[in-house]
Amino acid sequence: MIQAKHLLVLLALPFGVAAGQGGPERSAFGVTADGQPVERYVVRNGHGTRLGVLTLGAAIDEISVRDRAGRIANVVIALPDVAAYEASSTVGSVIGRYANRISHGGFSIDGVRYPLSPDPTAIVSHGGRKGFSTKLWKAEPCATPDCRSITLRYHSADGENGFPGAMDVAVTYALTEDDAVRIDYAATTTRPTVINLTNHSYFNLGGDRVGGTDDQLIQIVADSFTAIDDKRNATGEIRPVAGTAFDLRKPVRIGERVASSDPQMLLGNGFDHNFILSKPAGDPIPVGARAWDPASGRTLEMRTTQPGVQFYTANHFNGRQAARDGRMLRQGAGFALETQHYPDSPNQPAFPSTVLRPGETFRSTTIYRFGVRR
Repeated sequence: MIQAKHLLVLLALPFGVAAGQGGPERSAFGVTADGQPVERYVVRNGHGTRLGVLTLGAAIDEISVRDRAGRIANVVIALPDVAAYEASSTVGSVIGRYANRISHGGFSIDGVRYPLSPDPTAIVSHGGRKGFSTKLWKAEPCATPDCRSITLRYHSADGENGFPGAMDVAVTYALTEDDAVRIDYAATTTRPTVINLTNHSYFNLGGDRVGGTDDQLIQIVADSFTAIDDKRNATGEIRPVAGTAFDLRKPVRIGERVASSDPQMLLGNGFDHNFILSKPAGDPIPVGARAWDPASGRTLEMRTTQPGVQFYTANHFNGRQAARDGRMLRQGAGFALETQHYPDSPNQPAFPSTVLRPGETFRSTTIYRFGVRR
């Protein structure tokens, strides 16, 4: 059982801290296609670092941090408006119930089959067409002076998108004084189900209004990865990274590896692979990845309690989607470090279990810490 403990009461925070009180600042962001209002919350620390979150998809739309010259810029891709987020719902959002892919159109628990698609050969990605990234979440900003966190909640009905069990989910975003964004996930269920939650932010450490991330460096603390097939689903095979383009144990230029002729890279049209993180004993939230932009000096360190991270180089961007800053998004405009369990775990008995049962609480933590290298 993954990240599961005996049932605990989920964190409850009072709603309604207004701008000017030192806590989260709330503003209107627009309305959905069916007329529902979307809110935006912003918190900041004493360095001027800003974290922005939307109630639509619980999406992060801003992490503004300094470069080596002290200039502040947003290092996550943000979209212009609600309509753009509804059209590209995974950008910056919380993905669920099951991040990544599930094959065979569904899964079984305790001998009971749960179809997620009428097609038994279908691959269901990121929870299906109306997954958590498309939902309006209820925001509960912290209520003490100078606090810097927002909890977003969503109730998923039993049977939503084919998944069993009514599920209550809470995601808390917190900005620390040392420029880290901490994400804490918690969820409970009324029936046995599967769960795999992540955040799908795209990072570009160069900031907004700059080119892609090919010249930025990536390091992932992983000795192996899960191989994919021609549908980009996990085959069940775990492969060593040694001697392949997937050996990211030392910092490498992203574009150099994406351009390789490794058959797995060709299948993914770039990186779209789950790396199995190497976890030292005694560290509850170990480092899983590091990134660095030599031009700006900005650095990123990712820590997580999850066993894997999906490294994705935004291979689907094709120049037709505009970012909020006006640039057209192309392949490599950003990279995602989606901390999670392995893809297709419900259909891969050798992978760590993603089953959550009544009376248990799913919990995981991911921390993205930003810095500057002179």
